[in-house]
Amino acid sequence: MHKKEETIKALLAQKLLPLYYQEDTGQCIDILKALYAAGIRLVEFTNRGSMALENFIVLKKLSAQTMEGMQLGIGTIKTAAQAEQYIKAGADFIVAPTINTEVATAVRQAELLWIPGCMTPTEISQAEEAGATLVKIFPGNILGPGYISAIKELFPSIRFMPTGGVEVERENLVAWFKAGVVAVGMGSKLISKERIEGGKYDEIRSETEKALQLIKEVS
Repeated sequence: MHKKEETIKALLAQKLLPLYYQEDTGQCIDILKALYAAGIRLVEFTNRGSMALENFIVLKKLSAQTMEGMQLGIGTIKTAAQAEQYIKAGADFIVAPTINTEVATAVRQAELLWIPGCMTPTEISQAEEAGATLVKIFPGNILGPGYISAIKELFPSIRFMPTGGVEVERENLVAWFKAGVVAVGMGSKLISKERIEGGKYDEIRSETEKALQLIKEVS
């Protein structure tokens, strides 16, 4: 099985993609450990600060040594140079906020999964033309589950994953999965600033376990 297929299979099984970025390396490690302990095997670290590459390399090494089955992807990739840099650092998949065909090409050549961010039907169509089979619908809280229901039939070969504003709450998750998404991305709703600053990694773990359980029940 190609790496790309492995990643899709893991995401379709987990149905949740946690995403985060911290400057502090120790915090990055503790968050990843909490997510892994909760049962997470697919994580998006985001390229959103000066320590992103350095911390990603540390997390990649840690996961290879102590977290069997963990796939660590990188998000917020906007250029081919960034994509190539993180592919070289061992990224298992690439998530982008936009559709950049040069990024798509770099990821395709590495035989990895590329998940571009889309908002409009035109963007989804462009992503599909560039080779995407799974798109991130962002911002999820602005568009809402009704948007997925309205456009899903236009793109029968595309899978949808909303990110932004997805809640660890039954009613919200029911609405998304009923609309036809295959997974949801969760950042600050799961890995909150307050929990990180308070060192409440046990709360990150329990909230993640709760999210996984709820998704299992409603999807």
